[in-house]
Amino acid sequence: MIRIRRLFVALALVVMGSSILSAQTRHATTDWDVRPSFKFDVLCALNVLSADPYYLEYYKADYERLSRQLKPEELAAFASLKHRIKDENGGIISAQLSLYFSAVEADSLKDLIHVVDDSAAMKRNLQATPYFDEDGWKLYEASRPDLKTAFRALQRIHFEADWEKEIRPRVEEARTKVAADLPKYNIVPAIESALGTPLASNHITVYLLYYSEPHGIKITGTRFLSHYSYPFRIVLHNAIHEMMHPPYDLAHDPALRADLNSLRSVPYFMNKVEHHDRSFGYNERDGLVEEDCVQALEERIAERFGMGQDPQKYWREQDGGIHVFAVALYSLFKEQHFGDPAEPFPAFLKRLFKEGKFSGDQIEDRNKAFFRAATP
Repeated sequence: MIRIRRLFVALALVVMGSSILSAQTRHATTDWDVRPSFKFDVLCALNVLSADPYYLEYYKADYERLSRQLKPEELAAFASLKHRIKDENGGIISAQLSLYFSAVEADSLKDLIHVVDDSAAMKRNLQATPYFDEDGWKLYEASRPDLKTAFRALQRIHFEADWEKEIRPRVEEARTKVAADLPKYNIVPAIESALGTPLASNHITVYLLYYSEPHGIKITGTRFLSHYSYPFRIVLHNAIHEMMHPPYDLAHDPALRADLNSLRSVPYFMNKVEHHDRSFGYNERDGLVEEDCVQALEERIAERFGMGQDPQKYWREQDGGIHVFAVALYSLFKEQHFGDPAEPFPAFLKRLFKEGKFSGDQIEDRNKAFFRAATP
């Protein structure tokens, strides 16, 4: 099974509400756009060129091919990005920077260097969202000198020409196949019904990349990054998944925030937050809770399209088995027939907390029962 590290870095796609969608606000269709992106492949390649062993598992040959062309001071800039963003702050270079640079137009290394030199428009566009974060922006500001050095280094070794020759043809071949099948799946109405609120748009853009493995990454708007080699089922799962971040609006729902905060007192769950491979992301409680909610919703919706997977195998392997809240929530979806009829997810989740479904040892007990059911 391919294990996809789905990443969401604090930028919402939806504006949440508490009522079920009216017929006037629902989207009836899903419009698909599948394309390569040099910009996002550059940003994902920063993971590889930082010499992070986690990414060398996937890109050792590419690292050796490209790094031998780089000067020591240039390699040091790539390594510094990893140290600052990942080692010191628990982030992921590609996820953090793809989010930020998705807020501006930039198609070439020259454009990326220009944005680094003058990031005012990027900041202004990010501040227009409810998820601009001062600490995150300070981290970006501190990274700008290394980013400029890295982009200039890639410019010097003609990375853009290399991408056009070696990478684009592979991605284009995959794009043709994926683009032919996606229109068969009208996922936006199903997502809106589950969340109880409209998406910003029914136009979903899928950027197929080369250097993004093993991640799926949400960026601004109804857009996400996926890897060109992923099977179609994974790309569709990515699309369903990324369109649902976040699945609730905690800023305007203090009761639900209090419910989710109560998970701090569940040792079984908190052990997963505090003890896992930080390369996976989800290094904060709120991030893991949100991810688990979306994973459970994703599987439930995918099953409705006949594209479900083996959930026991998936959650046993995915990210080292940390998604225990997703398992408990999914089991409750099945038990309580979530979606028949539709009950907006935030209301459903609050009801589960009110009924004590996640208190005490219930999350652990549901995980044990879930995986025990898969044992012959």
